[in-house]
Amino acid sequence: MATYRELTARGVSTRDAAALVGVPRATATRAPSTPMVREAVVPANKLTALERARILHVVNSGRFVDLPPIQIYAQLLDEGVYLGSISTIYRVLGENQQVKDRRRQARHPARTIPELVATGPGQVYTWDITKLAGPVKGTYFDCYVMIDIFSRYIVGAHVHTCEAGVLAVEMMKGIFGIHGTPQVVHADRGTSMTSKTVATLLSDLEVTRSHSRPRVSNDNPYSEAWFKTLKFAPVFPDRFGSIGDARAFVADFVDGYNHTHHHTGIGLHTPADVHYGLAATKATERAATLAAARAQNPARFSNITNPKILALPTDAWINNPAERKDQNLAA
Repeated sequence: MATYRELTARGVSTRDAAALVGVPRATATRAPSTPMVREAVVPANKLTALERARILHVVNSGRFVDLPPIQIYAQLLDEGVYLGSISTIYRVLGENQQVKDRRRQARHPARTIPELVATGPGQVYTWDITKLAGPVKGTYFDCYVMIDIFSRYIVGAHVHTCEAGVLAVEMMKGIFGIHGTPQVVHADRGTSMTSKTVATLLSDLEVTRSHSRPRVSNDNPYSEAWFKTLKFAPVFPDRFGSIGDARAFVADFVDGYNHTHHHTGIGLHTPADVHYGLAATKATERAATLAAARAQNPARFSNITNPKILALPTDAWINNPAERKDQNLAA
């Protein structure tokens, strides 16, 4: 606009000057407005600094420190004292970053991450309970399953009409009598898993009890993975007509899983082969078969060793610290 005013001062018409500077003549000829400076108006009802300090002192006193502003406001009113509205008390607390739960909070101790390793069968068992849908909506059967984490062998699977620590103890006594007493039994924190009956049995047998952290399903991966294998199987029914049907199905499924299912986590062996020490013989037979196939068609093999998927792991972990360290470094 300075250029426009300079042109008009030299006698150029307003129309021509506006065209030269590229603005409408009405805009160019409008008198420049002087920005208004508004003075800050202090509200008449604003609390003084002393009054705000008094509110903060009262709500943080020993009498009111554990109460919310609405309770403080009501009690003071009953005593004939008015410091300010409820929103005003909240506003003062907000200015001092105290709008939060001002009561003492319970601090739960950090849970220890369970770190369990098995280097052979019979060392670490893990168990859990899953629901099986009954004949009508709202009815369920409870399937108790215990697994050897090294061999993936289902050492016990029982179906009952309810969940109880006494039934879990009966299952464990039967399993330990057949497969031997393990060093560690791991489970989540369900009522049956943490029951006194189970704790007493394991204590009497000098078996170490291990539990998952609260709400951390990854701490019991073998049980959770097996339940998914069970329930996502094509033969798994939507419902069971009776507890007898459920028991028969689970027994057949467990037998097939233990003796015919080739598990990728144990080198494509069956859990029974690993659990009963037959995997080494099977590995030798597989190596001979691969060697014969390689001798007949060497071009079909890219290396001279057997595929790694056929190797049986030397250990099985729940929360391997080395793997967690690698994940943390990668993150």
